[in-house]
This record gives sequence, structure tokens and C-alpha cells, in this order.
Amino acid sequence: MKLLVLLSRFPYPLDKGDKLRAYHQLRHLARRHEICLFALSDEPVTSADRAAVLPLCTGGLHVHYLRRPGIALNMTRALAQGLPLQVGYFHDRTAQGHLDALIRQFRPAHVYCQLIRMAHYLRAHAPHLPMTLDYMDVFSEGMLRRAEKAPLWQRPLWLREGRRLRAYEARVFDWFRHHTIISDQDRQLIQHPGRQQIQVVLNGIDTQFFQPRATQPTYELLFCGNMSYYPNVDAAVFLAEEILPLVRQRHPAARLLIAGTTPAARVQALASDAVTVSGRLPDIRDAYAAARVFVAPMRVGTGLQNKLLEAMAMERPCMTTPLANNALRGRPGQDLLVGESAPELAALLSGLLSNPAAATELGRQGRRFVQQHYNWEAATNTLEMLFSTSN
Repeated sequence: MKLLVLLSRFPYPLDKGDKLRAYHQLRHLARRHEICLFALSDEPVTSADRAAVLPLCTGGLHVHYLRRPGIALNMTRALAQGLPLQVGYFHDRTAQGHLDALIRQFRPAHVYCQLIRMAHYLRAHAPHLPMTLDYMDVFSEGMLRRAEKAPLWQRPLWLREGRRLRAYEARVFDWFRHHTIISDQDRQLIQHPGRQQIQVVLNGIDTQFFQPRATQPTYELLFCGNMSYYPNVDAAVFLAEEILPLVRQRHPAARLLIAGTTPAARVQALASDAVTVSGRLPDIRDAYAAARVFVAPMRVGTGLQNKLLEAMAMERPCMTTPLANNALRGRPGQDLLVGESAPELAALLSGLLSNPAAATELGRQGRRFVQQHYNWEAATNTLEMLFSTSN
């Protein structure tokens, strides 16, 4: 099948959740389909990054760069049209012309669009082309949750953006024949009467790449991710300022490693004798191997936390909140530990640090869990079945 794929970011390196999902889906789809990739980028794409993706794109690889002045103009247009800023940031008129020409030239049998921020490019093509939209997760809910925690002067902005995104998520539903999303929790948040038609397509995990390491941890706790992304910033601050001090009451030498790309100023300010902020590491597996327990105390955001899959695959005992586990669907107390308040999470962490045997067994069960439930090939097969029913 000739498959045109639209992405809002170049899918390499794998330092953000949408890029990771796109890359692995492309990797499996390329085995049986002729893929033409159209990706936006607001940063340079290196030759090494391009070389990692090019073999997957036998139908062509096209990158359109978004420039800062153009982005500002696009967002101004979005405001005037009542569109979410999230859509305006990525919708560029020159890119639209390039994509329209590419569709005429490539003549795809199906179009796969990742994220609602790219849906506007396909509005005029909706009546003519079989298309699938991957919501992935629900942007509107993330914005509305962010508004609850934002300073008073910021709340109107996040509330307006969240409400516009909610309306837009429902509006674009009817442009596409098929729809996918990363979890049932996210599916229930889409404000469209047909939301039950949305197919849940999970992420996977490469358990050959993420394997246990026989190393001696140098930190007690670890949190990692894209550290400029607000839900991760909030989780890091919560962990360092509210949870870690309680853990250190019982384990005074406990240290926390915060690892991941582009740490925000608020994250960098957490650095202390007890907290290391590493920034981006060449190999994120080094961070997982360096800590005894992985903690993802997510309080805002949506979707599935890939960081939990990676840590569990490496047999790190994991702890998270109900918000994240509702998407993951691990069994609390068996596959991982789940808590919500700082005292509850600190007590659970202290218990793990005091009982290495229990921590080891929790890590082993976590790896078994992801091996059984999170497989890229199985997930992508579900996606392919949707494509085949459209033609």
C-alpha cells in the first residue's frame, strides 16, 4: 500500500513520546508498505537523524522547516480564526502547498496523520482520501489540568487553549475514516458522540534494547523524560521538593537523579547535594541502571508514560500515580506501586529502599508485565488492519 504519513516532528532522535511512537510504527509499517513521510521540524535535522529514518521511507522523505517569524504569524492567524494555538503553531501555508502537491504526485492509498495539530493540513482532502488520525493522547485535558495548577495570571490562557482544543478534537473527528488513541482513559475524554469508534493502539517497548543490567546503582531514585515538557517539570518539582525530603527522613543519604533532554530553568534549579540534574544523556539506559527505584509522580498530562515501560523493561522497580497507571493498567502492588500524595508515595518508596528483595521482585514482575502487554509489532498490526478496511 502507498502510505502517506504526516508528523509534526521529525521522528528521530527518540527524545519525545510522539517521535518514539512514530518511529517504531514507521519501522514496522515499512516492512509491507511504501511509505512517503512528510514531517515538520522547528529545529535542524542532522544527517545522522535523517539517515536513521530514510531507509523506512521508500516513497520519499520530505521535511518542512518551521521558522520563528512564520510560527508567530501562523499563531496570530489561528487566534483570529478561533483555532487552538497548538494548531496555529504547526499550520504553515507554504507547508500546506508542498503537501497538496505531494498528495497529487504520490497518490497515496491511505493517509496516516499523527496528532490533531496536523489535521488542519488534511481538511480539504477529507472527502476524497481514506485517512486515519492518531489522537495519541488528549491535548485538551492536559491544558485544562495545567490551568488548574498555573499561576492566576496564566490561567485564562490555558483555559482558553484547553477549551479550543476540546472543541477542535471533536471537530476533526468527522474528517477521518478511522481514529486511534493510546489508551481507553484518553478515549473517554474525547468530546464526540462517536468516541467509542476510536481504536486503542498501544505503544510497545523494545525489550531487547531495554534489558536489565548487572550494575551497582549510585542513586536511590530516578525520574526522566523531556524535561521542558510541563507535566514532567511538575512531576520533577513534586518529587524533589515534596517527596524526597520525606524519604530522606528515613533514608538520609537518598539521592535523586533527574535525567532528560532540555531541562527547564525550574528543573535546573532543583540541583543540590541530594538532586542531580543531568540533562540529555547519550544513552538513557545509563540513567535507569544508575538508580534503585524509578518514580514517575505524574499529576498533569495525558497519554501513556513511555518512561515507565522503559524502566520496567530494565527491571527497575517502579512507582507512579493513578493518573499514569490508569493508562498503563499495571496491577498495583504486583507490577508496580501506585500512590498519590507525597506522604503516600514517600512511604512506599521508603519501604522499597528498606527491602531490596521486594524491590528486586517488583522489578522482575514489571519486566514480565511489559513483555506480555506492550509489543510494537502487535500494536502496529492493529493499525494496519484499520488501513486495510478503508480501501
